[in-house]
Amino acid sequence: MALISYAQAACQALAAAMRADPRVLALGEDVGRGGIFGQYKGLQQEFGAARIIDTPISEATIMGAAVGMALTGLRPVVEMRVADFALCAIDEIVNQAAKNRYMFGGQGRVPLVARLPIGIWSASAAQHSQSLEAWFAHIPGLVVVAPATPADNHALLAAAIACDDPVIYMEHKELWALQGEPPAPDPAVLGKARVVRAGADLTLVTWSKLVHTAVEAAGRAAQHGIAVEVIDLRTIWPWDRDLVLDSAARTGRLLVAHEAVQAGGFGAEIAATVAEELGIPVRRVGAPRIPVGYARTLEDVARISAERLLEELTTFVQRDAQRRPAA
Repeated sequence: MALISYAQAACQALAAAMRADPRVLALGEDVGRGGIFGQYKGLQQEFGAARIIDTPISEATIMGAAVGMALTGLRPVVEMRVADFALCAIDEIVNQAAKNRYMFGGQGRVPLVARLPIGIWSASAAQHSQSLEAWFAHIPGLVVVAPATPADNHALLAAAIACDDPVIYMEHKELWALQGEPPAPDPAVLGKARVVRAGADLTLVTWSKLVHTAVEAAGRAAQHGIAVEVIDLRTIWPWDRDLVLDSAARTGRLLVAHEAVQAGGFGAEIAATVAEELGIPVRRVGAPRIPVGYARTLEDVARISAERLLEELTTFVQRDAQRRPAA
């Protein structure tokens, strides 16, 4: 079976949506030449410059134009290059796209997809390496998606384009070349997580690139007799409460891990929900509250490695087992 890259999967999903619906278009910087990660490669040649639209270097202008397009019936896919740059368009996202449906009683809808690549981008420093998913999950009216695999980047992007509300679509900057199985023919269901690895001793919830780190750590933990259940959240908002709660109720422990800064991260929402609903031990793993450094030694301080995850989950299980009364 031929493999497909993360970037190719997204490109194919967008192409299929554009062929099926003339209202779908894309706009942003460098999309005509294929995008900086190749995620639009060949699309302008197929669909023309009127549907794969190169724009000036002004994120506020790009997003403002997309909101207007969506309100008039189009379904724009908006390229922000990296999530860090989208901060220049925060008013258009938060005060216009997210709130329009509510403020006008459903008369207006903003079915746009804003592609905001997240995560540490090697040797790209503090202004190109942020994970800001918690910011957007906090805003009523926004759907927030974070695909971890090529198959999901196809299925979730198709679902995002079909969604009638604004979607913040957060691909990881270091996953574009990742090879994986071809996508299933049907789009995914937004708000549905998946169990990547089954286990009985601890539930580990994560998303985006860290899913692969979590699977590696879980494999190492198995050598120490700890069976970790790894859940890929896939959609940050809405998130799959039922799947997470069911898993955590079975394992009796929850660890949430994300590349974003731990302070105020979305992991806190998941941990608090599980603690309130189940009363079981919970822990979080996230980056320290520091800018990502340019030097590799500084950058590594902000990364969540498999070694760190393994240490955290092993310590968690061992200490919790010691606290529990003997049977």
